[in-house]
Parts: sequence; structure tokens; C-alpha cells
Amino acid sequence: MTPAPPASVGIEHRLLTFAVSLLVGGGALHVGTHVVSDGQDFAHAVLTALLGAIAWALLEPVPLLGELLAIAAWIGVVRWRSQLGWLHSAGVAVVAWMAAVVILAALELLGIGQISALGVPGA
Repeated sequence: MTPAPPASVGIEHRLLTFAVSLLVGGGALHVGTHVVSDGQDFAHAVLTALLGAIAWALLEPVPLLGELLAIAAWIGVVRWRSQLGWLHSAGVAVVAWMAAVVILAALELLGIGQISALGVPGA
């Protein structure tokens, strides 16, 4: 008996995964901005996560310096959107990464493991 072929993943599943991943990334950035400074609202953090993910996706493939350029651009997006200095923006980045790891671990415990934190590099 041959096993059944894997079911193809529909566009609805991909859009849902994208939306949840973006919300996780936005939530992590929301936490980061509130820990480091007076944060903006959640929608602001979600848009920041989306813009940061775009900056990361555009620069990360650059040979040799791609990751360095991408992280600098991502922190630059956080800096621009949060009206903070470079050090405070880097602090937001660190806290957002930690928050994303905690959120993703909690989702994994709930059996939701195919989610990432869109807009938070490395999480």
C-alpha cells in the first residue's frame, strides 16, 4: 500500500500563517517598545514589523555584508518608526527578539509550531 501524497497547502493557509506571523512579530515589537520607551499602539508595531521584514528581505541576500546591512536596516526602521536613537532602537530589537522567542515557545507548547515572528530577525 502506498502512502497518500501530501496535501497541498492552500492559499488560505499561507495567508493565515503570514497574518499570524506578522501579529507575533508586531506583538514582540510592541513589547520591546514598551519596555525600552513609551511605545506606540499595537497597529503601529505591526506596521513596523512589516516594514522591517521588507528591509530585511531586501538586504539579507547581499553577498558578504547582507546580514550586517539587514540588521542595521531593521534597527533603522525601528528607529524611524519609534522616534528613538540608535541605542534605544537596538534595545527595542533585543527585547523584541526575546519576546518573540517566548511567544513562539508558548505557541509551540500549544501545538502551533509553523509560525514565525515576521519582522523580528532570528526569532
